[in-house]
Amino acid sequence: MRSRAFLLLSLVLALTVIGGRIGFGQVIGASENDPPPAAASGMDAPRVGVDRPKPVYMLSERNPRIYGLKPFQELVDAAPAGSVLKPAPGQYAGPVTVTKPLTIDGDDGKVTIDAGDRGTVFSLETSGATLRGLRLTGSGASHDTDDSCLDVRGDRNTIEKLTIDNCLFGIDLKQSNDNIVRNNTVRSKPFSLGMRGDGIRLWYSQRNLIEANQVIDSRDMVAWYSHGNTFRNNIGRGSRYSLHFMFANDNVVEGNHFQDNSVGVYLMYTERGAIRNNVISHATGAAGMAIGFKESSGTVVEGNTIMYCAIGIGSDMSPFQPGTKVIIRNNRFAFNGIGILFNSELGGNEMTGNDFEGNLTHVAYGAGRALAAERNFWHGNYWDDYQGFDRNGDGVGDTPYELFAFADSIWMEIPDARFFKSSPAMELLDFLERLAPFSTPNRLLKDDAPRFQPALGGGA
Repeated sequence: MRSRAFLLLSLVLALTVIGGRIGFGQVIGASENDPPPAAASGMDAPRVGVDRPKPVYMLSERNPRIYGLKPFQELVDAAPAGSVLKPAPGQYAGPVTVTKPLTIDGDDGKVTIDAGDRGTVFSLETSGATLRGLRLTGSGASHDTDDSCLDVRGDRNTIEKLTIDNCLFGIDLKQSNDNIVRNNTVRSKPFSLGMRGDGIRLWYSQRNLIEANQVIDSRDMVAWYSHGNTFRNNIGRGSRYSLHFMFANDNVVEGNHFQDNSVGVYLMYTERGAIRNNVISHATGAAGMAIGFKESSGTVVEGNTIMYCAIGIGSDMSPFQPGTKVIIRNNRFAFNGIGILFNSELGGNEMTGNDFEGNLTHVAYGAGRALAAERNFWHGNYWDDYQGFDRNGDGVGDTPYELFAFADSIWMEIPDARFFKSSPAMELLDFLERLAPFSTPNRLLKDDAPRFQPALGGGA
């Protein structure tokens, strides 16, 4: 019996491996080593039915505020495909499902569609449509059925100037490609942070433009298994993750302003991409972090301003793929608790042309991994605690900048001791260590050509 069970198990494993090679696994997951289906191959996976069936609610189950309102679905059903629907200003009852290409113009918020606090307000199940200037409100509060203001299940749609409020999830794109989502304002329901829905969510969705949106007091803005998207000039405030990538390659994050969130941008199991010219500030709290990496590779982080965060950049096992790099250049790290925190010994990070000013700790290595310092590259950065000179006036310090860990080694090697970081007792111990070291300090980094002046300006 044991031999037969072993043979059956071997057969199942073999079929699983073969199925993964011929594409069965593409529906249920994605390997971080796979090329992004949109960006690399130019082909999109066929749409599959993955949505959990949405429950149907009778009017009597919805909030009485929508009783007597004209159903918006009647206007959609009467409009010919390809036409422009411009309803009379006022309030209408949801839910709404659009299955044909239409242009629906709400005249800059004069048209409100309210689902009465049940289910999803609006489902866009077509391609080539435009939604503009509507106010969508009053979804349900069920995470089981992903109650949202707007479900997008199609390609090449334009969604702009929507006002979305009192909804669990805001805009939810699944298996939807080449859409434009811009100039929308999204707020979740007034729940505790963990119970809110995502403001904007992409799932297996490629090459979408997410531009100039305001996502406020939601949970996250996320991109899972979604490649080649651009997130540009958005505002994220009062949420958990301003932007969270998972198994999402070749995405660009540029010109955004993320403030008062727990985390600015976090990349997990991603390849390539760029994070540039963003302002990320006030990511505070125990897990506060402006930009985070988890087993990610090939990313360029440049031109960002990172201020008043618990941790500026946190890196864990990144870059992960052999022979790849994470390039961090021309950024400003100012007034953070820790400018850059490395939690692994892999190395492969290149830090050039950055400004480090006013941070309590410019660079730290977690769990006693300071010996990995030599595996990262530092050149041409500005350090506000540099103690050398520039006698020839070429803008470069005459001697290298070296950063050592004295008493700080205690909280770097013992995470629980970080509670005492910057306390008077720790500061006194650090002063004594520098005055008369009890042991050889760990060198955290060496910059052979430190800049003598900041390149990106000072001030707050």
